[in-house]
Amino acid sequence: MAGSSKNREDTKTRLMEAAGEVFAQYGYRASTVRQICQRARTNLGSVNYHFRDKKGLYAAIFGQSLKLALTRYPPDLGLTDRATPEEKLRAYIHSLLLRLMGEGLPAWHGKLLAQEIAEPSGAIDEVMEYSIRPLYTYLAAIVREMTNEEKPAGGEESDRTFLTAFSIVGQCLHHHIGRHMIEALRPRGFDPTRIEQITDHITCFSLGGIRALTAQAPSEQGGLNS
Repeated sequence: MAGSSKNREDTKTRLMEAAGEVFAQYGYRASTVRQICQRARTNLGSVNYHFRDKKGLYAAIFGQSLKLALTRYPPDLGLTDRATPEEKLRAYIHSLLLRLMGEGLPAWHGKLLAQEIAEPSGAIDEVMEYSIRPLYTYLAAIVREMTNEEKPAGGEESDRTFLTAFSIVGQCLHHHIGRHMIEALRPRGFDPTRIEQITDHITCFSLGGIRALTAQAPSEQGGLNS
C-alpha cells in the first residue's frame, strides 16, 4: 500500500510539472491533456483521477505556483515592524519583481502568470481571496500610510488609493510582460533582468507620484478622493 501511495504521488507530481511546462508554452486553451500526459509519461486517466479534468489541473498548478512564490518572496521580505512606509513600498515592489522574474521558482511560473493576466482562464478568480486580494490590501495600506488617508469604514479603498496601487503593480508587470519589447528598445547598457535596479527605479518613480498626489489640493484631485 505504501508503494502504491508513493507511486500515485509521484504521478501527481510529474503531471503538475509537465502541465506547468505545457500550459506556459501553449497557453491554457491550446494545451491538451494528451500533451501533458505524454510529457509526464502517464496515461490519460491519471488527470481525471487526480484533478478531475484539464481545468482542475490548471487551477491546481496555478494556485500552487502562487503559494510557492509568496512563500519564497513574501511582500514584506522580512521587514520588522519598525520599517518606514517607504521601506515597505520598496520591499513590496522588490518582492513582486522577484515573484515575476526571480530565481528559485519553476521556469514556467512567470510566463504562466503573464498568460493568465493577458488571457484569463478563470483561475485567478479561484485564488483571488486567499492570494491576490491580501496582496492588494497590504499594498493599499502602505499607500494610505504615505498619504495619511484613513482606512475606509466600508472596506472599499478610495479611487486615489486604488489607482495608485494599480499603477505600482502595473509598472512591475510591464517589466515582465513587455520583456521582449524592452529588450528591443532598451538603451545601451540596460539589463532588463537587473531586479535591484528596476526595483529602485519603480520605487523612486512611485514615491514621486504619491508625493505629488498628496500635495494636491482637494479641488485638484477631482474624483481621486471619492
